[in-house]
Amino acid sequence: MNSTTKHKKQTATSSKNQVQNEFIFEKKNYVFMLIGLGIISLGFILMTGGGSDDPNVFNPEIFSWRRIRLAPTLVIIGFAIEAYAILLNPHKK
Repeated sequence: MNSTTKHKKQTATSSKNQVQNEFIFEKKNYVFMLIGLGIISLGFILMTGGGSDDPNVFNPEIFSWRRIRLAPTLVIIGFAIEAYAILLNPHKK
């Protein structure tokens, strides 16, 4: 091989390495993803409980406002934040 061919191969290899080392997301994306994950977790935590120790006794606590309205809303908001974090372009000003 002549020196021109070697140089072209080295340039092609180094440009491939640069592309492989770039991350898709940046810190801003990950921050929003963690916030969304926290809100989703909070929603699922708020949904827990309300059961009865005795299966023959009905506990109306399972139909509380917190479990029926607030918790599912938080989960949906968390998923919306996750979608925003994925679509966020951190390079855009």
